[in-house]
Amino acid sequence: MATVRFLGVGEPKPKREIRLPGWLPAYLQAAPLTLILACFLLLPLLMIAVVSFWDYDFAQMYPGFVTMNYAETLGSWVTWKTYLNTLKFAVIVWGITLFVGFWVAYFLAFHIRTAAMQTVLFLVCTVPFLTSNIIRMISWIPVLGRNGLINSALVSAGIVPEPIEWLLYSDFAVVLAMVHLYTLFMVTPIFNTLMRIDKSLVEAARDAGASSWQILANVIIPLAKPGMAIGTIFVVTLVMADFSTVQVMSGGQSASVALMMKNQMSLLQYPAAAANAVVLLILVLLMVAGILRIVDIRKEL
Repeated sequence: MATVRFLGVGEPKPKREIRLPGWLPAYLQAAPLTLILACFLLLPLLMIAVVSFWDYDFAQMYPGFVTMNYAETLGSWVTWKTYLNTLKFAVIVWGITLFVGFWVAYFLAFHIRTAAMQTVLFLVCTVPFLTSNIIRMISWIPVLGRNGLINSALVSAGIVPEPIEWLLYSDFAVVLAMVHLYTLFMVTPIFNTLMRIDKSLVEAARDAGASSWQILANVIIPLAKPGMAIGTIFVVTLVMADFSTVQVMSGGQSASVALMMKNQMSLLQYPAAAANAVVLLILVLLMVAGILRIVDIRKEL
C-alpha cells in the first residue's frame, strides 16, 4: 500500500531539480570561443570577400558587385608569375626547413638523454626568436653584402677574385632569410611528435636486427608524419604571407603575392588587394586540405 506523506506546518516544500539538456553545457562552453572567432576571424574574412567585389578609383571605393578585380587578378600573366614565384619560395623553404628541422628535432629527442639538457638546448634554439623578425632578417645584410663578412673572407683567402654579387638582393638571400626565420616552426612540432614515440618500439626494431637507417625509415619517420604535417602548415602559410623578407632581401628584384597586395594597398587599391587576398586564402586552404588528407594530425592536437 502506498504511503501518503503530509507536509507539516512551516515545513518547506521539496525543491524541484532542474536538469539541463545534455547538449547545452557543451554549447555554453564553446560559445565564448565561437563568438571570438566569429568577430575576429569570420567577420573580417567576410568583409574582405565583400570588398573584393567593389569598384574603385584613385580616390575612393564604390560599393557594388563587379568581377573586374578577379578578372584582372586571374587574367594577368604578371599575377600568375607572382603566384608561381611565391609557390617557388614556399616549396624551397619548406624542403630546407623540413630537412633541417627534422634532424635538429631527432638529435634533441634521441641523442640527448636527460630532459634538462633537452630543455636547455631547445631554449638555445629559441633565443634568436626573442628579437624582432625584422632585426633577424636585416642582420644578414652585413654578412651577405658585397663588402660583407663572407665576401671579405672569400676574397682575402683568394677563393674568388672579386665579391660574389648574388649573395645579397637575390632569391638566394630571400630563401636564406626565410629559412632562418621559420625553421623553429618546423622543429617544435616534429620534436613534440618524436618525444611521444615509445622508445620500446625503437629497441624492438633494433633487437629484430634492423639497422639505424631502417629504424629511421620504417619506425621514426612514419610516426613523425603528424609533426611534419603541422610544421609544413606553419611554414607554408608564413612564407605565403611574408612580404617584408621578399622586399628587403631581394632589393625589390623579386615579388610575392603578399608584397603585391601591400603595394596595392599603398596605392589605395583595396578591392584589388582584397581579391588577391581571397585567391591566396583559397590557395592556402587547398594546400592545407591536401596535407590533412594525406596525414591525420588530430592525435597531435
